[in-house]
This record gives sequence, structure tokens and C-alpha cells, in this order.
Amino acid sequence: MGGTHFGTDGIRGLANAAITPELAMRVAQATGIVFQRGEHRHRVVIGKDTRLSSYMIEYAMVAGFTSVGVDALLLGPLPTPAVAMLTHSMRADVGVMISASHNPYQDNGIKLFGPDGYKLSDAVEAEIETILSGELPVKLAKPADLGRAMRVEGDRARYIEFAKRTVTRDLSLEGLRIVVDCANGAAYKVAPEALWELGAEVVSIGVEPDGFNINREVGSTAPAALAKKVREVRADIGIALDGDADRVLVVDEAGKVVDGDQVLAALARGWQEEGRLARPGVVATVLSNLGLERYLSGLGLSLVRTPVGDRHVLEQMRAQGYNLGGEQSGHIILSDFGTTGDGLVAALQVLAIVKRQRQPVSRVCHLFEALPQIQKNVRVKGRPPLEDAGVLRAIAAGRERLGETGRLVVRPSGTEPVVRVMGEGENCDLVEKIVDDVCDALAEASPRAA
Repeated sequence: MGGTHFGTDGIRGLANAAITPELAMRVAQATGIVFQRGEHRHRVVIGKDTRLSSYMIEYAMVAGFTSVGVDALLLGPLPTPAVAMLTHSMRADVGVMISASHNPYQDNGIKLFGPDGYKLSDAVEAEIETILSGELPVKLAKPADLGRAMRVEGDRARYIEFAKRTVTRDLSLEGLRIVVDCANGAAYKVAPEALWELGAEVVSIGVEPDGFNINREVGSTAPAALAKKVREVRADIGIALDGDADRVLVVDEAGKVVDGDQVLAALARGWQEEGRLARPGVVATVLSNLGLERYLSGLGLSLVRTPVGDRHVLEQMRAQGYNLGGEQSGHIILSDFGTTGDGLVAALQVLAIVKRQRQPVSRVCHLFEALPQIQKNVRVKGRPPLEDAGVLRAIAAGRERLGETGRLVVRPSGTEPVVRVMGEGENCDLVEKIVDDVCDALAEASPRAA
């Protein structure tokens, strides 16, 4: 069981193939050992999404943690940001979220949080990897020192109250008809209830999980269902979460999708007007549209870019003191409130701006024209051929042709055996030609690609 288990967002793979009960138990044992610091009774909080395999992984991890003397507090289905929040709030030594986020039900994964509610550093992940590889033995607890497992009551209510406290006490969503799409995932109970308690008329879809339908034709990765429902019921806004609710996309009153870049623009402008930006700028990834960068520049705000992944965004925010960041995909990180992306909290912040400005969502959340952006994937075997001479020539030629009017980003995926090629610029035909040229060069350098 050697090798590297951690990817860009925890451990993820096909349930009962890559993510087996054995692996889950060993990850729990290794994590429990790494986080046994001090003489106190150690505890872990464990949340999950609604996949069928989440039960299997949950019980395996309970066995692993208790076998090394760590008490396991089981939260049940709950969003990833809720698990992060409760890890810190309940003074747990470590937190676990069992989820593969926006992936289909066949996949699952394990996300880990430290006692401060933040995702683990590379150094801590390396400690866990050392134990998983067998380099260090697993020290099992004595019979009298075994951990206990128990279900936690009231965890959903605690998260709902936390989310509501991120907006001002006098905020009322009365008069707004909101369609919320919970992706048949972890937020299927908490998101509709929070919105209703704040006064909204709530229409819910994606709230009937059966173990197999998480993210299936619903949620932030499939917003067509939400857009259709918004038009059908003449709602003021649609909110789409993903399977573990750390992402959010918005749909305006006309059924037009608002991506994470536009959400960041709306929050940046709103927070700037209210004097809430800790620094005059926003942190986003290399995939965020050049249109966002230009819009922020017009407001006197900078756009700090990071590698893809909300973890990288958060690291830059913490290092430089920014309190607003996110990804085009809908990970929105508001560090005043949480330690990871939180789809519900981000949606509440957008709704607060809508209410304050008394403008329709189409006016509040469509603040710039995005440049044409084309993304394609090239499947590879083995190490991505990014150092191949032909690939390097194609990338250099593409960037030269785009000049200052566009961007070209070529990167290996952190979760799949593919290289992702993204190009953007004012001339869509030129961008597509450049992306295709790079993809052809990658394919030629990878003759064994499946």
C-alpha cells in the first residue's frame, strides 16, 4: 500500500476499489496516531455525504480511530464546511469528511481537518503517508484504552445557526422566492431550513438522496435543472450547491447561470462598498477569467492568482491577509467566517447584497463580460509529458500569439490521469486553435494514452 494517497483535496477514488474499507481503516489509524498529542482523551468528528459507500467508509474509519484510542463522534450527513467548523468548535483533535464532492456516487473520498478546522498541511499529510506506507508501525490501544463511538445530536442546528450568524441580525429574506438545489447531497436538510428560517419562500430540488443520485443531473455541476425550476416558479434567485456543499453557483431571475468568478466580483464590490475587505484585492486561481481581473482592476482591487485548488487559495489568503477568495468552479472562501469553502454561507452573503442594493440578481451578479475561455483534457498514461520539446514549443507559440490579450494554462490534473489545457482571449477562434495545437502536441508525446 505504498505510494502517495493524498491528492489536491484529500484522498479520492472509486469506492470499494481505490477507496476500500481497509484503506479507510488504515487512514483513520494513521491519522489518529499523528494527532495524539498530549495526555487528554482524543476525539475525532466524522461527517459524510449521502453516497451509499459513505456508510461503509464511516464504519471502517470508526474502527480505525477507536482501535488507536480515539473517540469517534459521528455527525451524519453534513456539509464539508460544517465538519470543519465543528472540528474546531467541539475541540476535536481532527475532523473527517467522507465525500468525493462533485463526483458521481461511484467515487468517494476522505478529507481531513486539523484541530483548527483547516485542511492538513503537506507536512502532516506526509506524516500520515509514512505510517500508511508501513515505515512506522501502527500502535494499537490496550483494551481499556479503546476509543468510544457515539452519534452527535443537534449538529445540524449548530451549523444552521452558525451560517445565519454570518449575516447581520436584521437581515430578512422575506419577499424573496429562492430555489435551492442541494445536489441530493450533504446539505439537503440544512440549506433549505436555513433559508426558510431567514424568511425566504423556499423551493427545494435535489433533496431526495437515495445513495446513488448525488450530483446526478442536479447541483452546481449540472445547473440546467436549477435554471429550469427558477424560470418555472418565477423565482428571484437560484442557488446550486455540490455534493458536499463547499461549492455554490447562482442562477439569476432569468435562469442565467452565475459562476464563481461573477460571485467573487459581486462580493468584492459589495464588501468594498461596506469597507469589509481586509486588503484591496481578491485571491483566485489561474483559471479565473481575465474579465474578472480587469473588472477588479477598475475598482482599484488586485487579483492574486494561485495554482488550481481551494487549498492553494486559502494558503495565499492566510499568508497575505486577504479575506475573500475562491475559484471559478464555485469554491468561495470567506475567511472572516470559515476555514474552507462554504456554499451556503457564500450564498447568504450574495443574498445580503441583493437585499441591500434592492436590485435583481441579474444586476448584482453580472458585473463583467467574461472573455471566451476554452478548456480541453488530454488523457495520458504515466507522467504527463509537460517537458517534451514539442509540447513546450506549442505552449510557447500559443502564448506568443495570445500576447497580452489572453492566457494559456496547461496543467496536470490532481485527481485524474489527464492534462488540462485552458486558453482564453478576445478572439475565440484563435483561442480554440491554440488549445487544439497544445492538445495535439500532448497527444503526440503520449502515444500510449488511453
